[in-house]
Parts: sequence; C-alpha cells; structure tokens
Amino acid sequence: MSESGLAGDADATRGADELSAARVASGVRRWRGLRRAAAVTPFIVYVFLGLGIPILAVIDYAFRNPKGHLTLANVSTITHGTYLLGFENSILLAALTSVIPGFLGLTLAYAIATSRSPFLRRMIATASGVLANFGGINLTFMFIATLGSTGILTSWLAAIHLNPWNLGFNLYSFYGVAFVYLYFQVPLMVLVITPALGALRPAWREAASNLGASTWRFWRHIGLPVLFPSVLGGMLLLFGSSFAAYATAETLTAGTVTLAPIQIGNLLNGNAISGQENIGYAIGFGMFVVLAVTMILYGLIQRRASKWLR
Repeated sequence: MSESGLAGDADATRGADELSAARVASGVRRWRGLRRAAAVTPFIVYVFLGLGIPILAVIDYAFRNPKGHLTLANVSTITHGTYLLGFENSILLAALTSVIPGFLGLTLAYAIATSRSPFLRRMIATASGVLANFGGINLTFMFIATLGSTGILTSWLAAIHLNPWNLGFNLYSFYGVAFVYLYFQVPLMVLVITPALGALRPAWREAASNLGASTWRFWRHIGLPVLFPSVLGGMLLLFGSSFAAYATAETLTAGTVTLAPIQIGNLLNGNAISGQENIGYAIGFGMFVVLAVTMILYGLIQRRASKWLR
C-alpha cells in the first residue's frame, strides 16, 4: 500500500476518533444538563404552585366584574380617589422606610465589619437575622406596650416632662407606622449589605493611602462607587419589603391609614363595600406591577454589583 493510502487511513481513523470523542462529550454535557434540570425542577414546581398560580388568578380576577365578564373598570377604578391615595401612601411609606433604614443599616454594618471582635459580628448577624423577620401582631404589641399613649417608655418620658405624645408623636399614624417599620428594615439592610462590605479589600485602602489619597478621596473614588450598586439594590429590596407589608400596619392602625395592602384586606373581607372583591384583585395586580419593576431593577443592579463580590 502506498504512503498516501496509509496517510488517508490514518486521517480517517483520527477523524472517526475525534467524532466519537465529540459525541461522548456532547452526551456528557446533555447528561449534566438533564441532572441540573432535574435538580431545579422541584423548586420551579414549588414556585409555580406557590406564586405562579396565585399571580395568574389575581390577574384574571382583576379584569373581570362580579359576573365574570371581562372589563377594564376595576383597573380604571384603582387609578382614582381613595385607591390612588392608597398607592401613593404605600409608595411614600416604602420610600421612607427604604432610604432611612438603608443609610442606618449601612452605617451599622460598616461599624460591625470594621470591628475587631468576632463575637460582636456573630451576635449582630444573628440578631439581624431574627429581627428582620419579626413583625405583625407581636411587633405591634411590643411597640404599643413601649411607646403607646400609656406605654412604659412613654410613662418614663412623661415623668421628666418629655412625653412624645405631647410633642406631636402618634404611634397610630402614617409616620408611626414608618417608625415601627424601622425595627425590621434596619436589620434587613444589615444582612443585605454586609457581604458587599467584604468587597472593600484592605489592600485598596493601603494602596490609596500609599499614593497620598485622603480618607475622603478613598471613599469618593473607590469606596462609594464600589458600594453604590449594592446599597441601591439593598434599598430596592427594602422598598419591596415595606411596600407589600400588611400585618404590622393593619394591627397597629386598625386600617385607619390608607395603604394599598390594607385596602385589599378590607375589600376581600367585605369590610368596606360588599361585592367589590374584584377591585381588591385589581389593587393586587397594581401592587404586583410595582413589585415586578422593583425586582427587575434589583436584579439589574445586583448583576453590576456582583463583579465586586467575586
């Protein structure tokens, strides 16, 4: 057999081996993809059953009248009058209880991150995890017993002529609700922003100092640009948490403060006007739109912030 024939056979054999290897590699990749899909399938099913079906049901009822006919009247109704006021108050409350706790939580988290006590860091992290999930009736009772018109702290302050109620404070008002929300919003911000503070590597501070940069210049050109996406993302997360909160505001004010979640509860319970349940679903649809926009913005910001956390 000629040398050209032998070379051709060798090339054919090499090509067959490469094709076989490619097929094996493709099969391995498909198998790994199937394993990943199988691993996340229970979670996807859980999310669909727990969130997907209820969301679809809310959207469906939002565009139907009590007789089941399609209509835009419900969505039109919630853009006027007291329902629009409920959205405005909810957005304002969420803004106040995201920006203020955002800065307070950032300051507290930075103080903890720069602390030399591991015990203090663990204790604050544990406490933040507990307090961030503490709300509803228990939180309301605690604040009424402490800062209510006849609360313990109110009585102590009244004894030294500093009764906050005489100075215009009202726990059962809009700003009273905002004050109570600080209790769980600040710890939530601590949990969210603490990993981002780890992105501020000590080497950056040392390098900036060696180059003659002051503390202000370090924060102006390095610290704040690195932390800004994470801080903004954390505030958006606080915004969504406060915007959708219901139990604390309802039990604290007995529904006297006009907020969108409280309006939904009143309509679905028939406490306001019987037969207006579909308007409650429309308010829920409006809240879903606001929260969806918030979560999309949060996801985009987190993508930018994640490069500093690698």
